Amino acid sequence: MFLRRAFGLLAPVALAAVLAGCSMFGPQKIKEEAIVPPDTLYQQAITEMDKQNYNTAIGTLTKLQRQHPYSDYTEKAKLMEVFANYRIGRFPEAILAADRYIALYPTSKEVAYVLYLKGNSYFGQIKDITRDQQISQDAIDTYSLIIANYPKSEYVDDAREKLAVGYDQLAGKEMSVGRYYLGQGDYAAAINRFRTVAERYQTSTHIEEALYRLVECNLALGLVSEAQTAAAVLGHNYTGSDWYKKAYALLQKAGVEPKMDANSTLATLKTPKKN
Repeated sequence: MFLRRAFGLLAPVALAAVLAGCSMFGPQKIKEEAIVPPDTLYQQAITEMDKQNYNTAIGTLTKLQRQHPYSDYTEKAKLMEVFANYRIGRFPEAILAADRYIALYPTSKEVAYVLYLKGNSYFGQIKDITRDQQISQDAIDTYSLIIANYPKSEYVDDAREKLAVGYDQLAGKEMSVGRYYLGQGDYAAAINRFRTVAERYQTSTHIEEALYRLVECNLALGLVSEAQTAAAVLGHNYTGSDWYKKAYALLQKAGVEPKMDANSTLATLKTPKKN
């Protein structure tokens, strides 16, 4: 009873003290951000980037866009933001910045460059073939846009080279899964994976092994004609390769030789013949 009464007496006193404290210090003022001219902020960001202080530069560019969203420097700031994030390996941020730039300035002469930085940001995140390869597909899609829409740009040659790496990653993933199924004795599932490589990624570094694995799996299932056709395609395009020699040996062990079956879909494959 005494404690309740004491608390009842103290509560108003405490409240009064709080109110008195508030009036003592007066109303709290929020410090306003100083407005800096856009050209000053832009030059500051350039100086910071020249010194490779990219994180600081990104902050300055953000400030420029916040304080002067409609200035003549805003587009340049957004472009520099893409580059700065890419330069320090902040790839997801660079991709988002690239998308924002392209959405706002779709007809800009810098779009090809922004797409190139975006593609490189995906490329920089590509993981080994045992991991999900969506990033590889995103890189492929972005580089393909550059090649299709800006064929005369200075970024096309590098885009094509990295495009090939991206395709090789996707093919490698299919091969990895195919080998797993093969090891489990699930030949039908393995064939689906190896056929994907043979049909979609014919220029990849995995094409020879994919054709050999098709020989191996089809023989295991008793599909001799398909095995012979896969070996024939392999032999036609890669006569001197070790994979063909191994395929030929497998067929000989089964008492047959490479032979093209015109009715097989494998017979329509146009793998690039090596010199």
